[in-house]
Amino acid sequence: MIDVTDRHCRYFHRLLAPKARLYTEMITTGALQYGDVDRLLRFDESENPIALQLGGSDPAALAFSAKLGERWGYDEINLNCGCPSERVQKGAFGACLMAEPKLVADCLRAMQDAVSVPVTVKHRLGLDDEDSYGFVRDFVGVQYEAGVRVFIVHARNAVLKGLSPKQNRDIPPLRYDWAHQLKLDFPDALFVLNGGLATAEQSLAELNRFDGIMLGRAAWHTPGVLREISLSLWPELRHEPDEVLVQRIYEYAKQVVSEGLGLRLATRALLGWPHGKQGARQWRRTLSDAPTMNTNNPDVLLDAWKELENAQAVA
Repeated sequence: MIDVTDRHCRYFHRLLAPKARLYTEMITTGALQYGDVDRLLRFDESENPIALQLGGSDPAALAFSAKLGERWGYDEINLNCGCPSERVQKGAFGACLMAEPKLVADCLRAMQDAVSVPVTVKHRLGLDDEDSYGFVRDFVGVQYEAGVRVFIVHARNAVLKGLSPKQNRDIPPLRYDWAHQLKLDFPDALFVLNGGLATAEQSLAELNRFDGIMLGRAAWHTPGVLREISLSLWPELRHEPDEVLVQRIYEYAKQVVSEGLGLRLATRALLGWPHGKQGARQWRRTLSDAPTMNTNNPDVLLDAWKELENAQAVA
């Protein structure tokens, strides 16, 4: 979710799901060592519980980055061993790390030694045309021996050559049964299912077999699914009505603009919010129109909301 789940996106997602655990986009160790740490790690306190997802393959650099994350208030540090992009492969981290389980274990040990918050790992089932459950079982086993007890399983292989990151989310077959077998083989570890979860109904059904579910692109394209899941899991929590959420985002957008940032940053995660409803197309058109958004006037959001309400009233 690089360039997607930034702090602005997460602020909106937290409003939809008050208790869900949020994850940052993958942030590389190099960026934290040499980049703008405040820009990369800053988040609104309302986002807790929140996990920092790191990309890297050097144990010392990951330990340094994990320590930074804990200092900034993150509740979990996650190592990404699932991203298949060529950019990530050139940095020798992401999914290609699954070919080096002992190196991953060294990285995770170093991270655990550096922080007191949980250290977790996100991974795939295999690489390229690997067609053996034993591959992922052994990978998880090595990390388990290193002390890891939370595994986020994207239940597909990662094809490192020949498929784009988008194709890697669709073409390699889903194998939820393999992911569930990991849960059976390591009963005192926690397994969170990721990959192919698109609806609230499907996601809630998988919670009967797994300790958690992680939504990625579904939360971006159809964020309303987060609200549906949250209402089912935690009906006792206060879930603000849509008109209140719009007002909260409006106030947030004013703050973002006052910081000298573009309005688009505060609103782009909202594009798919009314997915499937009357007026959704016009909502997306308004909030993605360059001349309109370049005015940096947060009132654009309120105007778009009025148009959406009017379209639904007519329908």
